[in-house]
Amino acid sequence: MQRSVTAALSVLALALTAGASEVAAQDAPGCWLARGTKAQAAERTSPLDSASVRLGGDEAKVCYGAPSARGREIMGGLVPYDTPWRAGANEATNLHLTFGAEVAGVELDPGSYSVYTVPGEETWEIVLNGNDQRWGIPIDSGVREADIGIGSVTPESTDEMVEQMRFRWVKNDETSADLLLEWEDTRIRIPVERTGM
Repeated sequence: MQRSVTAALSVLALALTAGASEVAAQDAPGCWLARGTKAQAAERTSPLDSASVRLGGDEAKVCYGAPSARGREIMGGLVPYDTPWRAGANEATNLHLTFGAEVAGVELDPGSYSVYTVPGEETWEIVLNGNDQRWGIPIDSGVREADIGIGSVTPESTDEMVEQMRFRWVKNDETSADLLLEWEDTRIRIPVERTGM
């Protein structure tokens, strides 16, 4: 009898462990750093930051360097129009998906991607790239060879001056959200919809 109970408990423990592994597998990986530690990245002039959302119970996360305006003209100045921009500072901005999704109209499998933009006065291009472990610049032909797809969004004005560039999520429902990039007086909304549910 003791042996049966022990065997049953072992099977239960294994089942619980397997279940925990499946849940943990749905969390996005940590932010990739080209150099230094997370503590050092937090002390940079443009510190490493991230924002996460859960869609259908699983995580999507964006990791980025967060530059500040510091009195500079940003859109059309520091961030020139019609030129690829890493959408942040330091390492490439990364999007980690633990599920398949449509991002700005581009179909993506679960995985990690870099994101860069081509800002315009009327329209911004959102570029999803397969190389997530790279420095953010230059965005040259070697980087562009790994582009997966390009979507477009319309910029909006913010109600307030945003000193430090930020990404944040606004959930629409259980399977979709907008990833907002905000800096200076500009906001873009990148639609993210979980697929395959």
